[in-house]
Amino acid sequence: MEKLKIAGGYPLKGTIKVSGAKNSAVALIPATILAESPVTIEGLPEISDVRTLTGLLEEIGATVTSEDGEITVDPRHMISMPLPNGRVKKLRASYYLMGAMLGRFKKAVIGLPGGCHLGPRPIDQHIKGFEALGAKVTNEQGAIYLRADELKGARIYLDVVSVGATINIMLAAVKAKGKTVIENAAKEPEIIDVATLLTNMGAKIKGAGTDVIRIEGVDHLSGCRHTIIPDRIEAGTFMILAAAAGEGVLVDNVIPHHLESLTAKLREMGIPVETGDEQIFIGKADKLKPVDIKTLVYPGFPTDLQQPFTTLLTRAEGTSIVTDTIYSARFKHIDELRRMSANIKVEGRSAIVNGPARLQGAKVKASDLRAGAALVIAGLMAEGVTEVTGVEHIDRGYSCLVEKLTGLGAAVWREGMSEKEMEHLNHS
Repeated sequence: MEKLKIAGGYPLKGTIKVSGAKNSAVALIPATILAESPVTIEGLPEISDVRTLTGLLEEIGATVTSEDGEITVDPRHMISMPLPNGRVKKLRASYYLMGAMLGRFKKAVIGLPGGCHLGPRPIDQHIKGFEALGAKVTNEQGAIYLRADELKGARIYLDVVSVGATINIMLAAVKAKGKTVIENAAKEPEIIDVATLLTNMGAKIKGAGTDVIRIEGVDHLSGCRHTIIPDRIEAGTFMILAAAAGEGVLVDNVIPHHLESLTAKLREMGIPVETGDEQIFIGKADKLKPVDIKTLVYPGFPTDLQQPFTTLLTRAEGTSIVTDTIYSARFKHIDELRRMSANIKVEGRSAIVNGPARLQGAKVKASDLRAGAALVIAGLMAEGVTEVTGVEHIDRGYSCLVEKLTGLGAAVWREGMSEKEMEHLNHS
């Protein structure tokens, strides 16, 4: 196991490039199961979630070749094999295999998924969708069994706006007989990305990116080439990082439209933001104003940027309130920031940040992916050296982070952990 060390106080300058979207990648790779010939996806991020998923596809008989951030999946020899545990457990998004395998084989057995611990994240909306399409769903010994004689189009109203459920029902419905309508669908850019891939494969989908998605079932889907969208959360993390510790940073390979909620908040704080076609420039600001943020589903402020943004707010002069309406358990990073001398208290679903605080380097632990990003930003702002453990969480969602930060002039490196440290970590 490794830890990340950050020596703070180095001003960041230059260009940083955003990788392909994690939340798209984990849905696009399972979608390839539905094709009848090879599918190539380019621009994939180099993260452990992608490697886990491609490993799962190989388990069920696909041939996967990858080079230079692009993979080709040949799904022709796949079989409907149960995936009760092992790799499935490592990854929340392995549930997309349910929709894709149900769509192709009319049956699937998938272990209940893992991922970051963010409080309850039920999959009942996914199951409701599969049942509406005609599948029988049972939970046996901790695995979900899906069976259908045939899948028929249906009207499905989602009680909760869920990206996962929207994509999963889409995957199952593209080869169902007749029309499927998903109401109260999620509108995230990643859904449009998956719909674009499926359309290029021959699916008939209208309305992706709105709250009503209409799907006309087809009999055959063929392979194609698809380029993934850039990761708006990674781009947002870099923008926050540049605002927190930068002296002029250009974030490259972004779709500015995907980040309007963040851009508005940064400008409100007094940070100069200039947007181009595929780039966003973050200038330097000496005095930062406090702002309140409330996380909402897209196009609102993303829950995935709440934690990094809280770190930035420790620089603002005054009191800011951060409210997370999506995941109530998303304040695990606060205790760690307090260790670094931040002045933050949690009240219910809100964190109250009083600034400006001069952060001090400390030993901290990342409890999930975005908490990890928040602590890395805190380390770049702090005086002295910060040591972050739980790096495996960060690696799930940020590819080549050390290299990218070093390119901006940050002093960041990895170190192996001693046995004593590992022991201590396992017990903490």
